[in-house]
Amino acid sequence: MIKFLLWCILLVLCWPLALVALVLYPLVWLVLLPFRIVGIAVGGALELVSAIIFLPVRMLRAI
Repeated sequence: MIKFLLWCILLVLCWPLALVALVLYPLVWLVLLPFRIVGIAVGGALELVSAIIFLPVRMLRAI
């Protein structure tokens, strides 16, 4: 909602820039999408490594 309100203000102040932003936003989102997917994969791999490392400690704590 805030992004839309900021875009409306930009439309009132400088409508050509607002139209350019409206066209470029989906393109930028598509360009950044692979980086988000890689970030999710790397985060999952690091969580797996930390779970493997802390597994003996969790097992000793359970005893």
